[in-house]
Amino acid sequence: MANTATRSDAAPQPGDSYVQSFARGLEVIRSFSAAAPEQTLSEVAARSGLTRAGARRILLTLQTLGYVQSDGKLFRLTPRILDLGFAYLSSMPIWNLAEPVMEALATRTGESCSAAVLDAQEIVYVIRVHTHKILSLNLGVGSRLPAYCTSMGRLLLAGLPDAEVEARLRASELKARTRHTLTGIDELMREIRRAREQGWCLVNQELEEGLLSMASPVYGKGGEVVAALNISGQANRTDPEQMLRAMLPALREAAQTITQLLRTSGAR
Repeated sequence: MANTATRSDAAPQPGDSYVQSFARGLEVIRSFSAAAPEQTLSEVAARSGLTRAGARRILLTLQTLGYVQSDGKLFRLTPRILDLGFAYLSSMPIWNLAEPVMEALATRTGESCSAAVLDAQEIVYVIRVHTHKILSLNLGVGSRLPAYCTSMGRLLLAGLPDAEVEARLRASELKARTRHTLTGIDELMREIRRAREQGWCLVNQELEEGLLSMASPVYGKGGEVVAALNISGQANRTDPEQMLRAMLPALREAAQTITQLLRTSGAR
């Protein structure tokens, strides 16, 4: 009950500009994950901070609409839930433009390629082109990772003013994911400023042991950073210096190509 009260106190109040029932429905949807693909009513209620009665009403509504199914005990999302995510992707033609460029980059470098956007303190993957399984995590479109310890995240943060960057870092759970992870605000700010100045970012085994990742920015029509493009490799196959020397030019060229396509296509 204490957790629910805290959540309620911090949440926006219902009114003309905030529909509480809709917000609760989104919380129910977000309660499902790779770690909890199937849940009982009680588990959904606990994960979403709702009463059992409230969670039940929302689940039954989602079930009627075809977004949730149940065997009478366990609830799970249906493939129809993907319509919500693909609505975003289809509304952003940049990703249709970017995919063939990324596939060519992955072929040219022999490394996996991804694109992501910034959402609060996290990055969200919008395209993935695999050549190797380089992460123990099973990442796909819609997957999220913390911005502070990823190359795309630091580069996307670099597109923001320093004051906003620091605020987002302070709102993050800065934990050491490996022995290499930087977790201090000052050292992270230095790395983010460096990424801003040089126009690219390389992160060496801070997200996961053995993983190298290098990112370059994609710019919008107004010169703002709208996305980041990266290639990722394994440290036992490619050291950081080799990655910079052999792959950075190709990565930057691909990011510039996507930027140019975005500026001339009319896509947002």
